[in-house]
Amino acid sequence: MKLEIKTKGHYDFIDITDKVRLLVEKSDIKDGAVLVFVPGSTASVTTMEYEEGIKKDLIKVFENIAPENADYEHHKKWGDRNGAAHIKSALMRTSLTVPVENGKLSLGTWQQIVLIDFDEKEREREITIKIVKE
Repeated sequence: MKLEIKTKGHYDFIDITDKVRLLVEKSDIKDGAVLVFVPGSTASVTTMEYEEGIKKDLIKVFENIAPENADYEHHKKWGDRNGAAHIKSALMRTSLTVPVENGKLSLGTWQQIVLIDFDEKEREREITIKIVKE
């Protein structure tokens, strides 16, 4: 299954929990797992509490680790300016597995599935969803 998500880049946080939950409900799975994967190397999929304060805090942390405006060797090779996006994606990862129990995602009370686009421009992201029955 695929989800098509339009992103803005530059730290675009998108809560995709409800979309994934709907696919799990439609699948009639009772127990198993769902894999959420974003192809590419400038975005990531994670779980977090999806709220403005945490998003701002994460951006501060990301900018301390890999500032968008730094000079990266990657820029010299490809002529673009998304070296920081590649580093953040590699650190955060591009896939996530969530258990499914009794037909429901096993997420914590304040936990959502979030796509983060770190790239320097808008993108059409295609998220791959694989549901595996136990």
